[in-house]
Amino acid sequence: MLRTLNKKSLYNAIEMTSRKAKNRMLSKFLIIACLTLILAPPTLSLQSAINVWPKPRLLVWPKPLATFLSPNFTISSPNHQHLTPAVNRYLRLIKTEHHHPVVTPSVIVSNSSAPLKTLSINVIDLTVPLQHGVNETYALAVSEVDGTAYLTAATAWGAMRGLETFSQMVWGDPSVVPVGVYVWDAPLFAHRGVMLDTSRNYYAVEDILRTIGAMSANKLNVFHWHITDSHSFPLMVPSEPELAAKGSYGPDMIYSPSDVARIVQFGLEHGVRVLPEIDSPGHTGSWAEAYPEIVACANMFWWPAGSLWDDRLASEPGTGHLNPLNPKTYQVLKNVIHDIATLFPETFYHGGADEVIPGCWKADPTIQSFLSNGGTLSQLLETFVNSTLPYIISLNRTVVYWEDVLLDDNVKVDSSFLPREYTILQTWNNGSINTKKIVEAGYQVIVSSSEFYYLDCGHGDFLGNDSLYDQQTTGGNSGNGGSWCGPFKTWQTIYNYDITYGLSEEEAKLVLGGEVALWSEQADPTVLDPRIWPRTSAMAETLWSGNRDETGNKRYAEATDRLNEWRYRMVSRGIKAEPLQPLWCVKNPGMCNTVNTF
Repeated sequence: MLRTLNKKSLYNAIEMTSRKAKNRMLSKFLIIACLTLILAPPTLSLQSAINVWPKPRLLVWPKPLATFLSPNFTISSPNHQHLTPAVNRYLRLIKTEHHHPVVTPSVIVSNSSAPLKTLSINVIDLTVPLQHGVNETYALAVSEVDGTAYLTAATAWGAMRGLETFSQMVWGDPSVVPVGVYVWDAPLFAHRGVMLDTSRNYYAVEDILRTIGAMSANKLNVFHWHITDSHSFPLMVPSEPELAAKGSYGPDMIYSPSDVARIVQFGLEHGVRVLPEIDSPGHTGSWAEAYPEIVACANMFWWPAGSLWDDRLASEPGTGHLNPLNPKTYQVLKNVIHDIATLFPETFYHGGADEVIPGCWKADPTIQSFLSNGGTLSQLLETFVNSTLPYIISLNRTVVYWEDVLLDDNVKVDSSFLPREYTILQTWNNGSINTKKIVEAGYQVIVSSSEFYYLDCGHGDFLGNDSLYDQQTTGGNSGNGGSWCGPFKTWQTIYNYDITYGLSEEEAKLVLGGEVALWSEQADPTVLDPRIWPRTSAMAETLWSGNRDETGNKRYAEATDRLNEWRYRMVSRGIKAEPLQPLWCVKNPGMCNTVNTF
């Protein structure tokens, strides 16, 4: 992966891609593109007139020429189980979308250029499965003379990324497409995801599919599905059916194995991995509806009156932790893990392991006895991890845990229980500080810093009877939006975050990428789209091509107009993304900027 955008490295990458390209015309185009970038002044690249989100690593358009898309436009592509449905989907989109940009690109529709009749796709290796680190590189060239566009990709998944780029380059009715355009593209980070919590509130399968489709359009590739929690257990696990039958919100709020298969298949056809999370040993109160004997402190009031915060039973309403001392815990949990590995082909398994609250375990008599005989809470967690992690690994899975398992102040395990070759940690506290701690310990990390990437922040808290809001002079719990992780994370906050900030070059190699997170205490399908989009588009671009221009300066100012245009296009595609500015600002680029400091 290229982590820096410089002409020499891009030339080498393009040359390598062009040598592998079977089509001589594409190879020629790629070399011309590279030479254009190296020899021409920066002003020669008119990529601002072509709105592609996320911004490609290299887009060169020497002349602002466009041609019409032929009414008989077609896409030729090798047959592939998942790429072929994507090709058919994009062909329908390209021929019927007729998107009208808010600001019409300044182009000359050439009378001498033939209408674009064909997009020819060449995939170098069709056998590569969708997995972490898969090569998503592609190169795209639109000929000015022969009515053909050429897309070469390393894998089927890279071809899907190139198809999305091409689809965004088509606009108008009748449709036009720029010609003489050269694109080389590849992501900076391999892991680019969205986490959705479907336990606290339920989301229908169609909502999940729509989210995955929007992720693919933004070149995101991991749907992290936080399926279960203390509040409900909505997944029908074949070997443990009582967990959903009794732990879900109802029979109409359960994901069946066929639902899972549909979601996984949809993800594959959109180049999006579905990463399941079954959080444990904490956040498991819903398990007690079927198996009360294996869950400590289930269905108790989360913060008893008169007790200190340190003596709470949970960090929010909804109590329950699996009991590591009960052998039946592992019988049930291993059945669940086995079925998850069967339902989901994804090679990562997310085990959670966050927010183990001492008060909950201390409320259980068997654990009280263990502690009174010299045992510790951390030993309990070590017992749990040592009894489950090897089993997960035996199923050919790499385990992802939240950072707490290593970094929590009170309950954590020694790193000897977490083999680095099979363990990935996901960070959510203290921004770059905890990212640094994790990579210094030698672990790969996924960044979901709540200070930047938590999409539910800033909408208040969901507790009733909260006196913090009875403030007559300050607006009530003002300053943080009423939530622990407030204020609201604006798209600019997300866009400007550098997930490798403060890391050495070697440490940065351990950062796999990042995920935004939508926890669902105050979110459900009615607000799903606007909570996620277009703020997540901001993260998508930074993880794909970065947030800096060729000179190393942050490009958030330049990104505003492009993101506005992309937001309108997402809306036209059925994604209810919230607005960023008044329409007047979009129609008058630059007029809503500030040139002064506050």
